[in-house]
Amino acid sequence: HHVVWEAVPLLLSRPLTLAVLGCALLAGGCDRNSEQQAQPRGGPASKPGANSGKLDRSHAGSPLPAMTLYDVRGHELDLQSHRGKPVLLNLWATSCAPCISVLPTLKELSRAPDDQLRVVTVPQDMTDTAKVARFLTERRLDRLEAWLDPKSDLIFELGESSLPTPILYDSEGNEVWRYIGDNDWSGEAAAALLDATGTAESAQSAGEK
Repeated sequence: HHVVWEAVPLLLSRPLTLAVLGCALLAGGCDRNSEQQAQPRGGPASKPGANSGKLDRSHAGSPLPAMTLYDVRGHELDLQSHRGKPVLLNLWATSCAPCISVLPTLKELSRAPDDQLRVVTVPQDMTDTAKVARFLTERRLDRLEAWLDPKSDLIFELGESSLPTPILYDSEGNEVWRYIGDNDWSGEAAAALLDATGTAESAQSAGEK
């Protein structure tokens, strides 16, 4: 239930790699020969069912990437400026059904005050902030900020090859874990994972408001 693609040769350009990442899902995987299929509009994304993802602590201790993201208004977000507060950095794609199904529960987490947990979502298959913002608004997910990495450097910097992948960083800016695949981020199991940085209680209480 998560997108997996083969390693892309370093000789491929960033735009070509984005095209690979943006291909549609077939049988739970990524078919490079298929055309991108839009997800349904006009209603909230469906909530994930049973958790089917995998917790990965092999990158624990790695620092937040020294990168800058941009929003639809041209504002900049320096990822390393979040040192001092926990950050959940979510890599996703608009063509990935499991990615979209977890967004509503990430929206609930985003209700926590920024000094307790900052949720940053970055799509890996789009470079137009206006289109991403519209995509989220149409699905009633506009509480999630539409940040973009225009040069597609983030996924390479993180060495990731699956979507969706939320990555938790502690208040020192060091990776705690990354979770690959479906998960209900408003559930008790997720709260236990977030407790690694002391953010579980604040995130749960924010979601209940």
